[in-house]
Amino acid sequence: MNITAETDAAITAFAIGFDHRDRDRLHRLWDRILDSERWTEGPMVEEFEAAWEAWNGLPAVAVSSWGAGALAALESAGVRGETVLCPSNTFMATPLSVLQAGGQVEFVDCNREDLCMSFADFEAKAEKHRPRAAWLVHVGGHVAFDVEQIAAYCRERGIFLIEDCAHAHGASWGGRKAGTWGDAGVYSLYGTKTIYTGEGGVLVSRDPVLVEFARRYRNYGKPDYSIQGLSSRMSEFTAAIGLVQIERLDEIVAWKNEVARAHLDPQHPTRLEMPEGMVSGLYKYIVFEPVARSTGKVYDQPCHRLLGHSVDLPNSDWVAANHWCVPLYYRGPDPPPDPDSAQRPAGA
Repeated sequence: MNITAETDAAITAFAIGFDHRDRDRLHRLWDRILDSERWTEGPMVEEFEAAWEAWNGLPAVAVSSWGAGALAALESAGVRGETVLCPSNTFMATPLSVLQAGGQVEFVDCNREDLCMSFADFEAKAEKHRPRAAWLVHVGGHVAFDVEQIAAYCRERGIFLIEDCAHAHGASWGGRKAGTWGDAGVYSLYGTKTIYTGEGGVLVSRDPVLVEFARRYRNYGKPDYSIQGLSSRMSEFTAAIGLVQIERLDEIVAWKNEVARAHLDPQHPTRLEMPEGMVSGLYKYIVFEPVARSTGKVYDQPCHRLLGHSVDLPNSDWVAANHWCVPLYYRGPDPPPDPDSAQRPAGA
């Protein structure tokens, strides 16, 4: 790839993960919705879910947010009054979902190499706390390096494993997509993600009982209300955005990886290195030294400190202080806008 000054300015100025070549198609989909007189619980959500399943390889349930999918998974797992293991190096939404579902959080340390949960510490905490469930967070856009060991351990001991895939759009290892190792995976479609719908989320699972639970949980527990969910449905308009986005995802990820290899890697020898066969969606381009221009940290404070837990997690503390993120935003074929005109929205 020929990296010009114009390209360099474009990839470092914040932009949402939307390819503007899809505008006309999106408008046609919205017109279909307007013509249908059905703005919710309609066929567009079903089309989006089918497209996500075709990409991810597992049945998908569209919801109004990552949190809605997380609560559906945790409620299905029966964590109320039980212990749930959770990495401390994550967004606060992960432990807060456990607390909201009535569980007790016990924090686990991460690896320095990938910023994700350490199997060694996970095993030690699991032996000590005997958890009902666990969160495994794929931080930054790649698959957690210890996913195979953690998933195998959970299967052997009946621990319900949920993958937090909020960053993991486009991530795979050996061709296997994030969200397919555990009992459930939960994606976010918030505005800063690799692809997004403004607000929204997707739960994936190979367990048909969990999939049906999530579908009912998002809709007040209908039809018999035996499941105590509220409304966390995705609208037809949001689903239309999701449909064009998921169909464009592989192209966006390929573009970001091509730019990273050609432009960023030569400049950043201390970057996070992937194992053989792993593809990152590059939600974040992570380096282990200060850089002149950074989007900040993935997380600058571990959750165990934010929640006042006294547990000693040295790697989580080290990671918070010793990594930075280099700007990398998808532009596609469009001419780059004025870099000063784009402002990054607040949030995860």
